Amino acid sequence: MPKMKWERLLSKKRFDAQTQVHATDESVRGEFQRDYDRLVFSTPFRRLQNKTQVMPMPESDFVHNRLTHSLETSCVGRSLGRRVGKTLLERHPKIVQAHPGIQEADFGDVVAAACLAHDIGNPPFGHSGEDAISSFFRSKDAQPFVENLTSSQILDLQNFEGNAAGFRILTHTYPGQSTGTCGMRLTYSTLATFTKYPRPSDQVIKGTRRASEKKYGFFQPEEAHFTKIADELGLLPCQGQRAYHRHPLAFLVEAADDICYRIIDFEDGCRLGLIPFEEARELLRPLLNEKPGKTHSTTFHDWREQLGVWRAVIINNLIYECAEIFLEHEAAILAGEFDQSLINLVQNKAALDQIKKVSIDRIYRNRPVLEIEAAGFEVLGGLLDTFLTAAFNEKESRHRKYLDLVPDQFLGPNRHLSEDNYERILNITDFISGLTDSSAISLFRKIKGIELPKMY
Repeated sequence: MPKMKWERLLSKKRFDAQTQVHATDESVRGEFQRDYDRLVFSTPFRRLQNKTQVMPMPESDFVHNRLTHSLETSCVGRSLGRRVGKTLLERHPKIVQAHPGIQEADFGDVVAAACLAHDIGNPPFGHSGEDAISSFFRSKDAQPFVENLTSSQILDLQNFEGNAAGFRILTHTYPGQSTGTCGMRLTYSTLATFTKYPRPSDQVIKGTRRASEKKYGFFQPEEAHFTKIADELGLLPCQGQRAYHRHPLAFLVEAADDICYRIIDFEDGCRLGLIPFEEARELLRPLLNEKPGKTHSTTFHDWREQLGVWRAVIINNLIYECAEIFLEHEAAILAGEFDQSLINLVQNKAALDQIKKVSIDRIYRNRPVLEIEAAGFEVLGGLLDTFLTAAFNEKESRHRKYLDLVPDQFLGPNRHLSEDNYERILNITDFISGLTDSSAISLFRKIKGIELPKMY
């Protein structure tokens, strides 16, 4: 039975870069750390500071946005990667033979970089933004734009996926960019670790219990990109499908995200007063893994301080447990036989599930959240309708005015639109989905005449 091999899975080659590996001292800064640094300094990552995580456009300066969530997830991912990497290097001497000088820190850097990017393709207004874009392309207003597309292309748009948008940002050369840029030129390993759903939209399996089959990870134009990555790393193809089994480290990215949003989103809800501290304390207590009757030497005078300490202890416990679960199932993962979220196998899954349920009921379905998410449907749908209409009627002066608002990056040389209808639609959708929450609302208000821009 074929298995993935760590010697191939850890590649420092850069995706479609002319110079595949830097001739520099990696003891100072390794290739995977370079991936992390490139992401931190990128414009799409910076925009995450004004994209919804829990509360859309929160007034509290404590509540997380997508950027702080991504940073915290990367810290958890780094710890997971290092814990796992230490044992893998002991188990598999061939890794060191193939990659002299490799350390457990390299595993941590790959996972941390992928975690940092995991939400980079999310549109404004959180997951409801994905629903809003999908809803628009299912509406009659979108029919004139999609009528000549293939069924797979339509499926991409009508089931818009932030993971696929992220992979496009990381690997795609936009028409207004220099030729041969190939996105951020990250390493093959980081790109594969980022991709939790290594399949196109027409290969999603409804009702599946396998973690990697329930969503898709790249749009049709980037399928060839992922195939190239998979071939380079030796990822296992799924029999009878145009899809692959995950890069093993993608399970750690998923676990880091699960740990952070389960625990830290819940903490945000408590700090916002949506969940009473007394109730939160009882829900979190089982995750501390304390021995019965244990006494504490620390006396807390502020419940927020106690909540923060407990959060740190719980996250550390979950990191240790998820790493152990990964190592226990490593052989099955390499053979493509394991496809579950690690968080679902932890000892206190019932407590985590209850926390998730309370978060959904009290936080994600809180009235202000629902109201702003509903407004997001109008905003994103209205922006897509306006700018796609302009893109398909560019010779009319009125519509040309709208296209003048689109950055050069999303249009072709001399601001000429792509002749391919699907690419044209994707480029406009990239522009809209890349907006922050506030910039999307501001642009919508201005083009609808609700608010005039300030003159400087």
